[in-house]
Amino acid sequence: MGRQIVIKTILAGCGTLALLAAPPAAARMLDPDAPEDAVEIMKRAQCGVKDAVPAVYYWSGKVYSRVDGEPDRLLFAGEGMNIRQCATVTDPKRGKGYRQVSREVMIFTDPGTGAILRDWTNPWTDETVEVMHIANDPVNVPATFPRSDDGKPFRFGYKRIGPWLAMPLEVPLFYHNVLAGDYQDYIGGKYHAMEIFDFIARADEILDTRVATVHPSVSWVRISDWMPWMKMRGRQGQLVFNAVGTKLDSFDALPALLKNEIAARYPDYTQPPPTDDDRPNETTWTVFKKWVDGRRAAAPATSPSAH
Repeated sequence: MGRQIVIKTILAGCGTLALLAAPPAAARMLDPDAPEDAVEIMKRAQCGVKDAVPAVYYWSGKVYSRVDGEPDRLLFAGEGMNIRQCATVTDPKRGKGYRQVSREVMIFTDPGTGAILRDWTNPWTDETVEVMHIANDPVNVPATFPRSDDGKPFRFGYKRIGPWLAMPLEVPLFYHNVLAGDYQDYIGGKYHAMEIFDFIARADEILDTRVATVHPSVSWVRISDWMPWMKMRGRQGQLVFNAVGTKLDSFDALPALLKNEIAARYPDYTQPPPTDDDRPNETTWTVFKKWVDGRRAAAPATSPSAH
């Protein structure tokens, strides 16, 4: 009897170990062509499986000018990061999706020395201007659901390339420029840009629900108007941003230059906004307008006799 008890105990123990070692019953490979799975894949790429867990993307790159009739110029190098978190949201018609909230910083540096730029001499006007680095809070993304209001299934462009899943995303932008007047529909002056994100991750990681989070690499290209602090005075031309990056394990994994600058000047950017953040998004242009308006309001009033 004692021997039988021992054998039963060993067998029970082996069964327990096997149970612990086995993957969760719900573990499976996600299908990018299924709307519910496609939403889950995007959430895994952008944040992770769990809600309200901060994720950090880091990128590094260069900024060029593009002016008709002259060679492109390398103007700045840059180091940037976006800290975000996601939260599950449900809708009776659209299904179970997620919402993403974030804030981001990009620091412009001297392409030769790597030093953070505080002032910059405009090569077209020879005027020295103060550099306003990118610090946008918030940069939130509307909720993503498996279906739209009219029942159309969610699809995202993807390509299987060997062991990789590539997820290209183009974002054309054309909207009211807060620095212009009320007649942009008649005379132009809209903000016109294109942002291109190309995420790539190992397919066996991002599609496997047993993997709690993945670390995609990302390339980022932005074609946009001159940044307002450059003081270009309507000069013809555009900026081309080109950068590469990846999702990091944590904020602490950022390069020291970026962490130190955030600690000194942007302390709120060590954490994402709350998941219920409902503020309107900020851009370089909205932040610059507040910056200029604040300086004008703080400047001493000019007396009539000075005119």
